[in-house]
Amino acid sequence: MNGLRALLVCLVLACAAVVSPAAPVPRAAAATPGWSALPVPAAASPVTVKDLAARGPREAWATGYEGEFTGMKPLLYRWDGAKWSRDTTSPGAGGPGWLGEVQFVGDEVWILHNRDGEGEILRRSAAGEWSAVPLPQTLWVYQDFTAVPGGAWVVGEDSTGLKVLHYDGSRWTTESTPDDVLFLMGVTARTSTDVWAWASTRTGERTVLRHDGTGWRYADVPLPPNSNVHTILPERSGRVTIGGSQYTDGVARTYLTTWNGRAWRTTYPPLGDTYTEDMVRGPDGALWVQMRSDRAFQSKYARVDGPRTTFTRGPERTNAIDVKPQALARAGSTLLSIGTVEIYGSKPNLMSERLGG
Repeated sequence: MNGLRALLVCLVLACAAVVSPAAPVPRAAAATPGWSALPVPAAASPVTVKDLAARGPREAWATGYEGEFTGMKPLLYRWDGAKWSRDTTSPGAGGPGWLGEVQFVGDEVWILHNRDGEGEILRRSAAGEWSAVPLPQTLWVYQDFTAVPGGAWVVGEDSTGLKVLHYDGSRWTTESTPDDVLFLMGVTARTSTDVWAWASTRTGERTVLRHDGTGWRYADVPLPPNSNVHTILPERSGRVTIGGSQYTDGVARTYLTTWNGRAWRTTYPPLGDTYTEDMVRGPDGALWVQMRSDRAFQSKYARVDGPRTTFTRGPERTNAIDVKPQALARAGSTLLSIGTVEIYGSKPNLMSERLGG
């Protein structure tokens, strides 16, 4: 009798297991959101994207220009957390020129503006009011711009050669660099007393400079031989990551040289000859880089987390023959990308993608 009862209990339990609904999937096991397309109002093609910066999930700005080189007009787009819209309220928006690097400085937005050859810094207040700070002189080349609370730097060239212009919030000064530095390719800052630049010397070597608030000096970074520098990413923690390409027998491969607070270390993630200009630290703590995609209709991104590199792709775009993300930024818990897409039969125009959100 006891054996029969046990058999009946087992049968009841087995039937319940068959008809019971499946247990809910734990949140940690849910699928990770992928890249999604964000509509961007079209500009007059061809379009060139220069920079992208985000303050958080509800505010980002993208800069560039529309039209051919001899007929460029500034492009400025704003992301409000839900959509991209074109901003035409800044000084010189309808005239010739282009917009370059964009930075958040306190409650303001600062943008480098080439206004038909004349350089200036556009400033947008928290109330949405624009003003302009003219550069103290006209440059032949406006190479790069960075700004933080307490300081801004513009690097470029005039008829006499290299120029480094520093703005302290009230006046401009011209700063000198080591004598054998020929050209600065870029500049970035963590604070007003921690500024980095990558340069070319008169012998053609690539080098890294650092400004500690008193002057420019060599940073003594052990760059790989036969290499160049694409960007420098200084972080609040003190970590610094340099991205560039090393050339061996004419073939380029991407390297990352990182300062961890004690020493520099160089690694070679499997990125091929990817241009790491807009390398960013994502909300997941990993480095993110847009890549040259092997699919004409789909973008590609690399995620570098220590020794592990993984890849994700943007959404497929119908009839696209070239998808080029050109700038990346962290926007809160998401990543924003903006660039161009060329649809068969038309010139490149704007596209944007988001990871998460």
